[in-house]
Amino acid sequence: MMLSMVKHVLLFIIILNTTPMPLQLRVDGNPLVMDPNSICRRTRTLGSRHADLCQSQPEIIQEVAKGARLGIRECQHQFHNSRWNCTSQSRNLAKILQQDIRETAFVYAITAAGVLHTVTQACSQGALPQCGCVTLQTQSSSQTHHDSPAEEVTIQASPVQNGHWDWGGCGDDVDFGIGKSRQFMDTRQRKGKSDIRTLIDLHNNEAGRLAIQIQMRTECKCHGLSGSCTLRSCWRKMPLFRQVGDYLMQSFHAAVRVMGGNDGKSLVPIDPDTPLLNANVLIYSAESPDFCQANQRTGTEGTQGRVCNSTETGPGGCDSLCCGKGFADYTLEHEENCLCQFHWCCEVQCQRCSVKKDVSLCL
Repeated sequence: MMLSMVKHVLLFIIILNTTPMPLQLRVDGNPLVMDPNSICRRTRTLGSRHADLCQSQPEIIQEVAKGARLGIRECQHQFHNSRWNCTSQSRNLAKILQQDIRETAFVYAITAAGVLHTVTQACSQGALPQCGCVTLQTQSSSQTHHDSPAEEVTIQASPVQNGHWDWGGCGDDVDFGIGKSRQFMDTRQRKGKSDIRTLIDLHNNEAGRLAIQIQMRTECKCHGLSGSCTLRSCWRKMPLFRQVGDYLMQSFHAAVRVMGGNDGKSLVPIDPDTPLLNANVLIYSAESPDFCQANQRTGTEGTQGRVCNSTETGPGGCDSLCCGKGFADYTLEHEENCLCQFHWCCEVQCQRCSVKKDVSLCL
């Protein structure tokens, strides 16, 4: 089980740090700028099925990599005022992911959501030959009231054909994105395997995907003279990814600590007063460290040198962020563009000004 977990974390770090290299590859009339060998070369040594996938569908792997990076960027935004700031250091992040703490739960959830969001968005934009958008029913004013939601009837998804994208009310094909997110993120699932860590990770992956599904919205456009809405086209759209991050951050604060059930195949809350687990709740099995002191073994970077807000008392405030060890005020001076003017045609000329800024740093 430990070897399987290490392989999964290693694969996660590889795909997260993959930088696509330019290579003109044309599929169904769409130019794809990605070198599949940049990923395949590094995943082949893991014996992973993704090595085959990145050879046969490199454009999918490209979107998966984008989604993983999107998830980590959102993680860093959500935790920028916390003692653990969702480190971008791969070595430390890998060590965090080997611990079954609530921060790990958030990383897996937001990354699974990021892969789903990016792949689905690529489908809607016509960037993937394997999928397209989902078209919903167009209704006339005699079929529905203007203030009532349109009846949503899913029709055949319309993939790219001969490089032409046919917009007919394009809804996001989240089912395709969910499938690809599961194919990549749920790789540690094994037939007959039901260890606690695997069950927790799979649960949190699904919670991340549900954060998008729960917030799907219907958008409509009216057609007719002077916007009379004689006809109305409606389609389903994903939420902004920032909304997904905010939703999962709320779930992070309400995360439930669990343990294995008596049957060895289920999870139950440690607190007997906690209600039955919902699919959209983040779960973990070990308490988090305080993240105050740097610890190479656990991947904790500590808070020394972090910028804090001396006037705040909550998250991001120096008292909380610096773990009570105090802080020091500094005046930093740097240069930046100023007094910029536009000159015809077509140039912007700026002067360089010295700017001083007061900052507080944790001791």
